[in-house]
Amino acid sequence: MTTTAETSAGAPVVDSGSMLRAQPLIGQELKDYIAASPINPAGLPTAYEHGNRLTVAGSSVDPIIVEIVEGTLASVEMEVETAISRTSRSPMIRDAHDFRAGIHDRQLRKLTGRSYSALVHPIVRDFPIEEMREGDVFFHNDVYESEGGIGHLPDMCVTVPVFAEGRVVCFVQAFGHHDDIGGACPGSMPSGATSVFEEGLMIPPIKLWSEGKPNKSALRIMSRNSRMPDSLSADLDAECSACLMGARRLSELFTRYGVETVETAFDTILQNSTEIYRREILSKIPEGQYVWEDYAEHDGVSDPMLHAQRITLTKTETGGPDDGPRLIIDFTGTAAQAAGPINHCGDYVGGNFLKKWLAPILRNLADTPERMAELDVNEGIVPLIEMRFPEKGTLLTPEFPGPTNARTFVILRLLGVLAGVVAKAVDGRMPADQETIRYTGVYGKDRDGKDYLMREVLGGGSGGRYYSDGEDTIHVVPDSRNLPTEFTESRFPFRVERLGLAVDSGGAGRYRGGLGYEKHIRMLKDGHFMSIADRSILACWGVKGGKAGRSFQVTIEPGGANEREIDALADAVDIRAGEVVRIRTTGGGGWGDPLERPSDEVLRDVSWGKVSIDGARESYGVVVTADPSASVGAAAAGVVGAQVDEAATEALRTQMRAQCDANEPFFDRGPGYAQLSVDGSSAATVDWL
Repeated sequence: MTTTAETSAGAPVVDSGSMLRAQPLIGQELKDYIAASPINPAGLPTAYEHGNRLTVAGSSVDPIIVEIVEGTLASVEMEVETAISRTSRSPMIRDAHDFRAGIHDRQLRKLTGRSYSALVHPIVRDFPIEEMREGDVFFHNDVYESEGGIGHLPDMCVTVPVFAEGRVVCFVQAFGHHDDIGGACPGSMPSGATSVFEEGLMIPPIKLWSEGKPNKSALRIMSRNSRMPDSLSADLDAECSACLMGARRLSELFTRYGVETVETAFDTILQNSTEIYRREILSKIPEGQYVWEDYAEHDGVSDPMLHAQRITLTKTETGGPDDGPRLIIDFTGTAAQAAGPINHCGDYVGGNFLKKWLAPILRNLADTPERMAELDVNEGIVPLIEMRFPEKGTLLTPEFPGPTNARTFVILRLLGVLAGVVAKAVDGRMPADQETIRYTGVYGKDRDGKDYLMREVLGGGSGGRYYSDGEDTIHVVPDSRNLPTEFTESRFPFRVERLGLAVDSGGAGRYRGGLGYEKHIRMLKDGHFMSIADRSILACWGVKGGKAGRSFQVTIEPGGANEREIDALADAVDIRAGEVVRIRTTGGGGWGDPLERPSDEVLRDVSWGKVSIDGARESYGVVVTADPSASVGAAAAGVVGAQVDEAATEALRTQMRAQCDANEPFFDRGPGYAQLSVDGSSAATVDWL
């Protein structure tokens, strides 16, 4: 289907949403593309006008007050999150910290940037602001009615309006990943779901508390549908109470300085953010168009295949705020809606949520790592980015009731796709691919015969950068963490026998990719293992000569007579008492030619147990010698007394350089890509500059 849009001159041009292409446009075609109106298939269902300034353009406020207001917002956001973590009950929220808070103004613009959050849009759509009362708490988790702010049903969201001078002046919001909200399997993330109805209780925006009084009937319905009713109830109470506390803190801010002054500060904060990103970030991307794609490998229902997520990035010098630069991020070419639960509703409100989700990747263009760490992402980046979506029926524009519980496979992959397409524009001065999210866990009956569910989000390695190695065992979600061994062993019927780095998991490069985890769990009672994970066939890609990291892997009874591999998407794999489950998470991709990595850095990695002696030889061409009785990283902490044979290393590296293909692609995807590509190719057509 081809649609048209009017250009500024009135002539019709082909709409960008219909342009399926793998190569950048040039000349008049590019001009027509830039002038086209974007297709956003979900439209703008929010009836409430949003995204505008609160005060008249040109309004000013004392810069010191702006700093005070900005610091207060960050402090309140952190206080809300701290309160939730200290008063919640489920391991996923209390210990793994899989929840987020955010503060939004009355124009629904996100003011804080330390953490990402959901959207207020669906609340004001269904509950007019003028009808809200102090003490109200609104609630939702409906993916399709959240306008892109909630990705899967376990992420339950509470929103509290903040009042000053008798009216709503802003909102405090928090959402967390809850242990269980019903559905086809414990944890409410069935890997084989074919509709959202299998994934748990679906709740559109409702008023959960009215003027300080909880709706006990609604809370009872929710807890009744959960396999873990006590922890669900406690978590919801923690979130509601924390947001109400945050609302009181913000009311004090307005009382102290007055509504007009604080709202002028809000406008200034966002305006400053827009200017910083325009001046320091967008200026680093050359004008033009760039195309790249990456893939999810399976959807839990179909056979493994390449589920493409494509970004066409167009940088223009005009068309943004004050007719300055802008970025057009076009997802045309993204694969069709999956049969299984890897879809994400991204096309609502012009992609408002995705803009703020993806923007942190752009911070890598900052002048220094220190400056990058100073840049938050708030609503100020939204005017700089235009998003264009394909029509309904793709991974990013799914049609109800498509399943979404594993949508992280798509939205986390998009972070890497944006990093990759920007890398093509800036000669690789972006990180290689980072770790991807995965949930692993066990469930069954505990020592007392009661149902239990232990699920955690193990991190992995981040990608190498043009100035440094990647980080080990980090998590892409801010502040998330693995569960403490002392806690899990005291509460659940298993023993953690090993938790350390997965040797050789980081992609080789001048700057090595970070390492993933290796964790061994020995079951003390019969139980079931679950996994919601990606990158078990594909790998985190390397860039500019860097190699891909090692993929995700779960093995039961490694080295034993009953050794067996577990699929990355699994709900109920039987594990017997006494058996060991070995989990290896992904390593980050490498950056730059590994043969250029100094041999002393490779020796250091071998001594630390991050790279094996064989890995040093095969990946880096570095010949390391050691006492045969020395401990090696795969079995212990590292290699004692290792040395580099410099002559043998030089000879080996000379031989390896002579065997290199001069036409290697800019990106290395690892061996898994060839397994899934239709023609067995090891690289995609977009992988060359």
